[in-house]
Amino acid sequence: MSIAAVRPGLPLADVNPVAKIAATVPLSIVLILTLDAVSATVAILCEVAVFTAAGLGSLLWSRRTLVVWIAAPLTGISMVLYGAPSGATLWEFGVIHVTEGSVQIGLATMARVIAIALPAVVLFLSIDPTDLADGLAQTLRLPARFVLGALAALRLVGSSIDDWRTLTLARRARGIADHGAIRRGLGQAFALLVLAIRRGSVLATAMEARGFGAPVERTWARTAHFGRAEWAVIGVGCLVAAVAATAAVLAGTWNVVWT
Repeated sequence: MSIAAVRPGLPLADVNPVAKIAATVPLSIVLILTLDAVSATVAILCEVAVFTAAGLGSLLWSRRTLVVWIAAPLTGISMVLYGAPSGATLWEFGVIHVTEGSVQIGLATMARVIAIALPAVVLFLSIDPTDLADGLAQTLRLPARFVLGALAALRLVGSSIDDWRTLTLARRARGIADHGAIRRGLGQAFALLVLAIRRGSVLATAMEARGFGAPVERTWARTAHFGRAEWAVIGVGCLVAAVAATAAVLAGTWNVVWT
């Protein structure tokens, strides 16, 4: 699945993207307010259950979410090794000081990263960039010029990936890609930047010529609807946040991070 298109028939693909984004906000706020393993673990279990019931269970374990499953443990390990020490010391070596408190913080941090990032990634995979632009402009009333510019930039991400591959093959064919990985990467990145600027300039001129920047109220090819399905998605997000917060309070682990 490319970044510019959503697989046909994917569940929740027809839901307004604004509602999907709004559904992740309550849970993110709850998990940012507290640092405990209970709320994050309950949130993860609820997310797995909700996405599985919605038909998105396969995306939870796909390659697109692999970065979440890799980054979360690494974040937790860093907190275990270098977090604020408290409680009994389990292991100590130089600046590394592993204690019972740092282990608890590491586990809570790992669970919190998964609970926040997982729904964001899964829901993003069900969002079409054009639908997102329609929702931002028609539902949230954001400036059309900004929305359409962002949409055009997002559409060009795939082209930039293709350009990078083409540059790699071209440099390899010319015999200048056999050594000096860092130097080669920096030079190739500069060349990609030049290509991106040139393509962006041409695209901006074309959009201006077609009236995309005209100071008049524009029309839209597709109407962004916001109805029962969208409110239901937001309601589920609020419910998951409430369940996670309630579980932490009842377990006595609710801990506001700045207190």
